[in-house]
Amino acid sequence: MAKVLVLYYSAYGHIETMAYAVAEGAKSAGADVTVKRVPELVPTEVAKASHYKMDQSAPIATVDELADYDAIIVGAGTRFGTVASQMRNFWDQTGGLWFTGKLVGKVGSVFTSSATQHGGQESTILGFIPTFLHQGMVVAGLPYAFQGQMGVDEIKGGSPYGASTITDGDGSRQPSAIELEAAKYQGAHVAKIAAKLG
Repeated sequence: MAKVLVLYYSAYGHIETMAYAVAEGAKSAGADVTVKRVPELVPTEVAKASHYKMDQSAPIATVDELADYDAIIVGAGTRFGTVASQMRNFWDQTGGLWFTGKLVGKVGSVFTSSATQHGGQESTILGFIPTFLHQGMVVAGLPYAFQGQMGVDEIKGGSPYGASTITDGDGSRQPSAIELEAAKYQGAHVAKIAAKLG
């Protein structure tokens, strides 16, 4: 049984929702799944004033525990076309894991969100892949076998690089049914690959 970590950062709850869908997909593929989040860097008073979602129940991850998993699926929103600094800060502390090769051969995957359809979803995912490669990890995305990412019948996130959602500028749009299905598919896909590699 593959051990999968869904590691996320969510300021407003959209990525948190996606993270639990990813976890559901990984569990459906038989994985032992843990959902954790990275620490918040924004001062509490600023986060409250900015209406951050403060009641997230997932425990805070530690860098050293990353070595305990067969796959790590990372979720974070875009910030000017790249991953949110909270997630970047967390991975910037993984030098010791890199030096000792603790993540070599593990599966890495990314999902994201942005306010607009062209708000940097693909650049955020593609920009994080080198982190996995430097760690010696095997990268998995969201294959076109998930047909839900095809078509223009509705506004939707998702690409072969990973699942995603669009939040709208005021955060009012929640992940759609098809975006949650994409997240589940990606979770299952990663879990299956991790099981084969294990």
